[in-house]
Amino acid sequence: MIKVDPYIKIMPELPEVETLKLGLQKYLVGHKIEDIEVRDPHLLSGEPKDVIGAKFKDVRRYAKGIVMDLDNGYSIAVHIKLTGQLIYRDETNKDKLVMKPVPMTVPNKFTRVVFKLKDQSAKIKATVQSSKLTSPQPSPKRRGRNEEEEAFLYFQEVRGFAWMKILETDEVLELPFFKALGPEPIPSPGTKTPKLTEKMLEILASKSRIPIKILLMDQKRIGGIGNIYANDSLFDAGIDPRRPANSLSSTELKKLYKSIIKVLETGFKYRGSSELNYVNVLGEKGEYQKHALVYGKKNKPCIKCGNTVQKIYLGGRGTFFCPACQS
Repeated sequence: MIKVDPYIKIMPELPEVETLKLGLQKYLVGHKIEDIEVRDPHLLSGEPKDVIGAKFKDVRRYAKGIVMDLDNGYSIAVHIKLTGQLIYRDETNKDKLVMKPVPMTVPNKFTRVVFKLKDQSAKIKATVQSSKLTSPQPSPKRRGRNEEEEAFLYFQEVRGFAWMKILETDEVLELPFFKALGPEPIPSPGTKTPKLTEKMLEILASKSRIPIKILLMDQKRIGGIGNIYANDSLFDAGIDPRRPANSLSSTELKKLYKSIIKVLETGFKYRGSSELNYVNVLGEKGEYQKHALVYGKKNKPCIKCGNTVQKIYLGGRGTFFCPACQS
């Protein structure tokens, strides 16, 4: 029996988490944490008091993990796993629905941690503007605008798999999950994460007899690829997912490498896949599931040859392939 690392079963994958990271960068940076409400202490480790009063200065992604850096030397590390979410709300979108698992507003029964925020950049602008007024007292309209600076970050979790950790920034990459990650096909800018190359993929494959699909999903070997994009990468390259990794030729592995990059970039284009509970920071669904090549297409015609797509299980995960196109 093949021993499967539990990390390979975790999605969302690289395109989903990169989309989430970009949204968090856009909406969180510059916000100060005013207070934290912990509704489920099992999913949060560390001391909330260590980050109250601090301001978000950056957001990083490492494979499927998110790191939100603060200006006081602390960070908040998050792994949303299968059903976690990070949702931003302010006065402009407070009634906007989170579209998964069913459309609903936040907070709701899946809300585990609530961060009450203030947009410091907006506050500074308001202070500068108000200093130009001749009257020392802000008008009622001005007070209303200040109230609109309030915002919230909601940590949502449907099934209890995700985790959030408050710790010193210097300790983040020592966490077992981050420390064990392999190189990524498309590293997140600014993280200094090693980039997977064609040569690295050849070396990894040559040393393993496990099915190539399982190798692609092993986060300790390659960071960021999960079930959806492994299926579609192998289909695009015309490689049977069951083949032992070391049976692939150098030519096949070069083709597979190009397919991995191509499929992941398509994932970025469509802001990830919302097959399960993944949504972006505003609660919106990704669209990749509408453009998948073979994933989720059991008993449907292959888009290359018209033969029937089959589904089997490898490492406990549904594996979709076309026997006529993948050898």
